[in-house]
Amino acid sequence: MRYRTVGDLKVSAIGLGAMPLSIEGRPDEARALATVHAALDAGVTLLDTADSYHLPGQEPGHNELLLARALATYGGDTDGVLLATKGGRGRPADGTWTTTGTPRHLKTAAEASLKRLGVEAIGLYQLHRPDPAVPFEESAGALRELLDEGKIRLAGLSNVTTDQIVLARTILGDRLVSVQNRFSPEVRDSDPELRLCAELGLAFLPWSPLGGISRSSLDGSSDLAAAPRFAAFHEVARERGVSPQQVCLAWLLSLSPTVIPIPGASRPETVRDSAAAAELTLTETELTRLTDAARAS
Repeated sequence: MRYRTVGDLKVSAIGLGAMPLSIEGRPDEARALATVHAALDAGVTLLDTADSYHLPGQEPGHNELLLARALATYGGDTDGVLLATKGGRGRPADGTWTTTGTPRHLKTAAEASLKRLGVEAIGLYQLHRPDPAVPFEESAGALRELLDEGKIRLAGLSNVTTDQIVLARTILGDRLVSVQNRFSPEVRDSDPELRLCAELGLAFLPWSPLGGISRSSLDGSSDLAAAPRFAAFHEVARERGVSPQQVCLAWLLSLSPTVIPIPGASRPETVRDSAAAAELTLTETELTRLTDAARAS
């Protein structure tokens, strides 16, 4: 496993997005725990969760409690694991996603997450999404208060713009360490945010990083009918004898030394395959092919 940094912490270059373990279509608990343990065995030390990762209408925190159990039952060393959670979203019974960014809600949510994770302080706490009904500086101010109170160690943002990153940095200073936006070969709207994070030294955590590639099989075969625009990723995968997912993640890692993809997984074999991308070094020719394919999309 190769490593990168979130603030002053060293973490694996590939993280685990744990959401699939708790929402619709989730595996049973035995397989969910086995998936997290497989990630840890593969050297993954960044686990991303949120209080809203649960079935619609159920109690918040299913995913946080699951990760806490996975760490407690893991037989190896977990001292270097960074638990990153998020607050500010909800999942009512109708299956929609709500957004609440008031300081009162964020502080209450963070305290609840702290208890569920069973830690003295949350390693990385992220605003899940800006609330259009709440001034952004008020939401960022809540993160600052949580930092000052010692309830969280580091702060991050998710689903934000460049202007919001700059504003949050004026409020949080160097305790703002990460931005988690959607980014993949298929969805590259956050390229300005990725570049700004590279300039500022902030970790950029692409969520849903396998967009456009995810229907490909893990044995390296390709369903090009599902993703004809990204044939180059499949072709490079066949040439290198790896999965298209590994090629995609390795390409993302090449974009900036601050990029740390957090692909989701619900099976041990999937997370092992993703983790192996940290060891895959693509040639300049391959990177050019992949970048041209992504731009053409």
